[in-house]
Parts: sequence; C-alpha cells; structure tokens
Amino acid sequence: MVRWTHDQIQDVVQEVYEYVLQEGLDPLETVFEIVDYETMNELAAYAGFPKRYPHWSFGMEYEYIRQSYRYGLHRIYEMVVNNDPAYAYLLESNTWVDQKMVIAHVFAHSDFFKNNAWFSKTNRKMIDTMANHEATIQTYIERYGPEEVESFLDICLSLEDLIDFHSLFIPRKSRQKPEEVQPRPTPVKLKVPRPYLDPYINPPEFIEAQKQQHEKKRQTPPPFPIAPEKDVLLFLIEHAPLENWQKVILSIMRDESYYFAPQRATQVMNEGWATFWHSRIMTRYLLKDSEVIEYADKHSGVLAAPPHRLNPYKLGYALWKDIEERWNKGRFGPEWEACDDMKVKTQWDRKLGLGLQKIFEVRRFANDLTFIDQFLTEEFCNRHKLFVYQYNRETGYYEIKDRDYRKVKQQLLLQLTNFGKPIIYVQDGNYKNRGELYLKHKHEGVDLDIPYAKETLKHIYALWKRPVHLETVLQNRRRVLTYDGGSHLEVQMA
Repeated sequence: MVRWTHDQIQDVVQEVYEYVLQEGLDPLETVFEIVDYETMNELAAYAGFPKRYPHWSFGMEYEYIRQSYRYGLHRIYEMVVNNDPAYAYLLESNTWVDQKMVIAHVFAHSDFFKNNAWFSKTNRKMIDTMANHEATIQTYIERYGPEEVESFLDICLSLEDLIDFHSLFIPRKSRQKPEEVQPRPTPVKLKVPRPYLDPYINPPEFIEAQKQQHEKKRQTPPPFPIAPEKDVLLFLIEHAPLENWQKVILSIMRDESYYFAPQRATQVMNEGWATFWHSRIMTRYLLKDSEVIEYADKHSGVLAAPPHRLNPYKLGYALWKDIEERWNKGRFGPEWEACDDMKVKTQWDRKLGLGLQKIFEVRRFANDLTFIDQFLTEEFCNRHKLFVYQYNRETGYYEIKDRDYRKVKQQLLLQLTNFGKPIIYVQDGNYKNRGELYLKHKHEGVDLDIPYAKETLKHIYALWKRPVHLETVLQNRRRVLTYDGGSHLEVQMA
C-alpha cells in the first residue's frame, strides 16, 4: 500500500491548483489531509465532520459503510466539507492517478461551494459549529441522562426534513404570536361635514351594528399562523411547549438541516461539475501515457449507472458536457428551436465558443430542479437513452414504460422536488380554537407513505402535546389523519 508523505501530496495539490486557476475555477482555500480507510469511514458516517453529537444513527451508518467497503460494494476515495477553509480527506490507499483525479475533483467541489448562489447562506464555519453542537448536547446528556436526550434526538431527527429551504432567501415580516396580533380598529362613526348631519349619516341602529361587528371581530381569534408555514421546525421551536434544552436541541437539528439542504438541492449539478472538471484537468494536463488506462477505468467507474437508479455523477457530467457543446456550437435560441430538419441539426455548428462562459453562468444560479428543467432536452434524452421504467411483476424485470422526454423530465423533477420528501405546511396552530395542530400535505401526485406519516404524527404530538391532524390526498380522495396521543384516526373529507 502506498504511504504518502505530506510533501508528496502538497506537490500534487499545488500542481493541480495551478491548472484549476488556469481554467477559471475559484475554489475556497482547501486543506487536504491523508487518512486511512477506518478514519474515512468514521468521517463519512459523520458526513465529513470530525465531531458530531453522540447518536446511535451514526454508529449504524458507520457499520453500513464499513461492511460495504469490506465486501467491495463501494469505496470512498475522498470527502470534502463545505467550510472556509474547506477540508478535504484523501484515502491513503489511493494510487498516484487516484490522488490527482480526486484532488481535481475536490477543487471543483470547493469552487461550487464558494460560487453557487444556493450555498451563499450556509455557515462557512460549520466544523467549529458542529463541535459546539456536540459539546452542548453532551452537556445535556450529563444533566438529563443519555436515555432522555437520545429519545428526544430520535424525535428531532425524524422531523429534520420539515424545513423551508427557500426561506433563507425570502425577507420575512416580524413573527407574532396570536395574543400579540391586534384586530384592525373599526370606525364606529362615519365622518360628517356638518354636525347637524350626524343623526342622518350615523343613525343609532347603524352605530349599534358597527359596535356588534367590532365586538365579533375582537372575539374571533386571528389566523395562526397568519399564512401557511412551511418551516414546521421553526414553528415548533417558537410555539410548542418545550423545555429550554429541548428548544436548543431542536434548533441545532434545524440549523444542521439548513446547512445540508443546498448539497441535497444541487447533488446532480455539484457531482457533475466536479466530474466534468476532474476529467478536463486530468486529460489536458496531468495524465501520463502510462496512466491513461488506469484513469479511464476509474473515471468510467464514477459514471457507471446502477440499474434503474439515478447516478448524479453520470447525469450531471453528461448535462454539463451537453451545455458546453450546445453553446460552443450555437445550438440554442429561436432559430435552433424552430429547425425541424434533423440532418441540419446534426451538422449545426455556428462556432460561437460560448460553452465555458455558459456553464460558469449556470453554476452560479441554478439548482438541480432548474438545471434539469432548463437543459434536459429531447435530443439529450434520445442520445443518452433516458426512458421512464416500470417494474413488471409478471416478468420480474423493469421495462420501458414511456419514451416521451417530457415524462422523463417530469419523473426526474418529481424525485428532486423538496429532496423527494413530501411538502408539509402548518395550516392552523389553534385548530377549532382547541390548541390542536393542523398540517396540510401539498399533494404532488404521489400519495404519502401512511405508516411513515403516522409515526411522524406521533413524534410531532410528542412536541406539541395536543392532537395533531394532517390533511392529504389518498387514492384521489381528501383524508385527514389524526393522532390524539393514544390512537390514530382517519377521516375522509367531502
């Protein structure tokens, strides 16, 4: 096994970094460390961080990664953490070709972290923050006991997807509790130009009606929340009857969810971007003749597509290559769209050379949804043989269900919308004026997993301490699922 010295790695890092800058990338300052596979597995279980709060789920993830490595099911060559400076971990058993490839790959990730708009609100000192989170939760474990804290962590982690990823980019009005919201004053008397006209403009019966209307409005509680709230975790932090330490832990889980959200929202773009640039830098600058076959084998392994599953490296890389080619050859705009002669389209080349400029522009503003929606074209689907598949129970095989590229795009977007998780809103925090919580599922064509939804309601009830309702659509019918602390109910709505 190769034993890399610090100087050897730094020489490669410096060489790759010069080519990275030459190609126009602008990465964060990046610190590289060499680790053995056991340490790499530990870091992977902690999502790349050297310290996380104690929880059984990390041990389970570590064991899964360790066994996968042991049986040759996968191997982690590198990890990089969105931080400033970024931290990258390289596997000590990597070959010389591996190290050059993954260092280029890491710098491209670092460039993406720094320059993509969806990462602009992330905490750039998250390694320190994670360590602080660990210390805080460890203090609570010592104070309240491991069982109670771990049980509460289980609840929080089951709800970690109930955030509003876009809320960080939307200015918010001040948030008010229901008792702080005052009804608008209602004018009791209309303004009159002359005092003698007052009995005619404001007769007694009119005044009495105005008073009754004002009293009715005063007694009617205002909507709570004023508008549907997608950030369910924040709503629970602000309004659930939690102890202070519980609010702190729930806030920690929410902060970490928002930190990881941009990585989940740009996985196809980010992995494709890193693969695009390691391929370009390796083939243009770093490969020696004796290394070509080894590199081709490793690169093809990155792009290998598991059967009937999305490989973000492969799809992202192919889309970045396609965008570069299209804008280099001018295959965009009204004239290109209007052309229906496939022979002309095949030979189309306006030699614009705008490919790199375009991909840097897309890298700055897009996420996976906009990336695929805008750039996954009919020609791309046909060239890469992208179809909608469906499992046939009779034959035991997956078969092509649809070849329409719009259906392919629709299915991909459905998988990626809200990270593939259901969209849940807080509709009413004082349902029927009984302090009950009413949630609403935004149905996007896929029914909820009912057993999972019921367990989630139980966990929300543990925080809210009052019955929790969830409105959804099941088999094209509106249903309300309820958990009252002892049993589950399901009511079909008209």
